[in-house]
Amino acid sequence: MAGIFQRTPKLWTALRHLSPHSTLSSTATTRLSPVDLHTPFLTCSSGQFVAATRKLHGAGAGGLKPSPAAAPERLPFSRVTQEDLVFFRKILPGRTITDPDLLESSNVDWLKTVRGSSELLLRPQTTEEVSQVLSYCNSRNLAVNPQGGNTGLVGGSVPVYDEIILSTALMNNILTFDSISGILTCQAGCVLENLSLYLEERDYIMPLDLGAKGSCQIGGNVATNAGGLRLLRYGSLHGTVLGLEVVLADGRVLDCLAALRKDNTGYDLKQLFIGSEGTLGVITAVSVLCPRKPKSVNVVFLGCETFEQLLRTFQLCKGMLGEILSAFEFLDSECMRLLNTHLKLSNPISECPFYVVIETSGSDPTHDGEKLHNFLEEAMTSSLVTDGTVATEESKIKTLWSMRERVTEALTHDGFTYKYDISLPVEQIYQLVTDMRQHLGDRARSVVGYGHVGDGNLHLNITSPAKDPSLLAAIEPFIYEWTASCQGSISAEHGLGLKKRNYIYYSKPSQAVALMGNIKAMLDPKGILNPYKTLPDNIK
Repeated sequence: MAGIFQRTPKLWTALRHLSPHSTLSSTATTRLSPVDLHTPFLTCSSGQFVAATRKLHGAGAGGLKPSPAAAPERLPFSRVTQEDLVFFRKILPGRTITDPDLLESSNVDWLKTVRGSSELLLRPQTTEEVSQVLSYCNSRNLAVNPQGGNTGLVGGSVPVYDEIILSTALMNNILTFDSISGILTCQAGCVLENLSLYLEERDYIMPLDLGAKGSCQIGGNVATNAGGLRLLRYGSLHGTVLGLEVVLADGRVLDCLAALRKDNTGYDLKQLFIGSEGTLGVITAVSVLCPRKPKSVNVVFLGCETFEQLLRTFQLCKGMLGEILSAFEFLDSECMRLLNTHLKLSNPISECPFYVVIETSGSDPTHDGEKLHNFLEEAMTSSLVTDGTVATEESKIKTLWSMRERVTEALTHDGFTYKYDISLPVEQIYQLVTDMRQHLGDRARSVVGYGHVGDGNLHLNITSPAKDPSLLAAIEPFIYEWTASCQGSISAEHGLGLKKRNYIYYSKPSQAVALMGNIKAMLDPKGILNPYKTLPDNIK
């Protein structure tokens, strides 16, 4: 540990006094189960009871009805014929895949909760090839499932039935990079981590960072408006994406691949496709504004006794760290238990109910170290934190970040996982976890909360030994009603996909959803692009 602080003695002094007991280590199937939509009351964060009156579907037999997350009936799309295969093999020689073994991984989502039955995987390399594919599919009324890295968590990236899988994996070329402006233009299939490595060699970084960076693709990131760990500092992709190239359902290529910071000529069409989950067009290239690589990076891992203290730490952090604050993440003690149990990761500090990962990034190590020292000194003097450790070396930084980034991996070892990605007013984030634990009692194996405090984004995960329809019925729609009662969003960064499409009215008014349906009908009148996703089955 002393090695970490050799150049930052003030940080060492501050952390040494965080706790008299501190050890300060440097190591730091497509058809889902039915849901009971009759939940008479829910507890809001204010402690009051709110009548649950929103009903999405009529009652079925015995009061149970098909889950709004279940797949609807297959729409009357055409099925792939031998003539279709002849065409695709002509334009994509060697890249028209029909081998079931090779199709298997593309038919199943990352969580292995949604499985399609596609018999055809297409792997174009150019925008022109995508255009030819979509033009043909549109004329033949063949449904298409665009797919990037297939790391999504809401069933949006895999077929529901036999849709043709259109993979962007081979569209992985970096087209241009302007080292003066920091603007990167690349094909949609570039893996996020590869882009990060490319930029770091040129003294820049990507404006987003995700736990799935080793697999996810930039096109998929944009299509889902992925948030990630750096949103607090650099904002969302709606701001950092400068231009897009998109192939529409009928094969037309929409070239909005601008590399300009300012362009106020007419409607900003690219924004329609950011977060559209492949339902309006297939993103084939992206232009993104990249920040300079910081010369000074520090990561602090702290423990707090209460969530109120955690929020006060965040408030203090924003005020004292200011422009160098790049991330403020949290996880609870249940997350730490899963990390210890399933991944054998050691807690770098003493046990606490809540843990915080704070990252600073700037251009002057001395200046940043001074600001961080002052913040830590104030945090411990105010008794907001009880223990902590700091890392300034890259290997130690990665160790501390793994405590936050690998929670999702740990959950996969704990049983069947019900995953929720919620936006709430910051002060109400953890109340949902507390209320859910009380609501479920001993019906769940684990109920854990972690996420992006700086963005008001909670990742609530609930595990059980196996898929459990009765548990799901207890979770949904309770969680959505709770969120709606607090004016939150049922999807902060994962999208709606298949699983959440019919819950959209908890976050959006009917007028907005109807307008979305109009836009979809205009750009994709036959509905061939990623059907059964994002928009509800019945638009009000």
